[in-house]
Amino acid sequence: MKRLLAAAVLLLGSVGVAKAQGTASTDGTDPANGSAEIKTASIPKVTSANSVASTDLFFLPPVKPFTTTGTPVMATALALPFETADPASPPPNPKFLYTTTDRPRWELALGVDWLRFRSSIFNASAVGVKTSISYFTNEWFAIEANVSADFAPQIFDREHVKTVVYGAGPKIAWRADRWEPWVHGIFGGAHEMPQTQGNSKNAFSIQAGGGVDYHFNPRFSGRLEANYVRTTFFSQSQNNFELAAGVVFHF
Repeated sequence: MKRLLAAAVLLLGSVGVAKAQGTASTDGTDPANGSAEIKTASIPKVTSANSVASTDLFFLPPVKPFTTTGTPVMATALALPFETADPASPPPNPKFLYTTTDRPRWELALGVDWLRFRSSIFNASAVGVKTSISYFTNEWFAIEANVSADFAPQIFDREHVKTVVYGAGPKIAWRADRWEPWVHGIFGGAHEMPQTQGNSKNAFSIQAGGGVDYHFNPRFSGRLEANYVRTTFFSQSQNNFELAAGVVFHF
């Protein structure tokens, strides 16, 4: 009887265990399948850019292509594009110093001269120095002032000839790159020694002539000059001739 009861209990237990295993396999997942799903979930899913852009949950702003020729713009509201800023320009030359071609307006000439003085009382060949200064009002017209001081050997007893010719007047020049020919007319006075009896040491003078300058550089030139010089000493008129050579400083 005890054996029959034990066999019945064992049979009922086997049936219960089998039923429990069947229910678990129906409601749950297979262990092999579970591990496969875990592996699949751990692998990141690749999503294309088009699918991401088409969704409403994620939005990327359009990216403009980068170019080196574009105008850089500062990130402030007050800044302007760089290309609108004017480049710094050099200051203009002072109008009272330079002409429109950047040539200096002022010229200072220093040189030596030879004056052949001819009169009814005496003749003399005097050598001395000549100085002139010119101011150009435009590209070709200038106002010039000059002074010549010359000395000659003894002509009378213990007397030497001394002459000074001075004046001012217009000057016209053709200001080329290297050569600069010019003409002028100078009106002024003259002074001579020795003084002759009954005559004044001073007289009126006119210089008419011209010359040519050679520009070594924008600030320095050489000059050759020739002039007809008319004076009125001894209540007469004298027709004199002058040659000069020197250097010219431009500033």
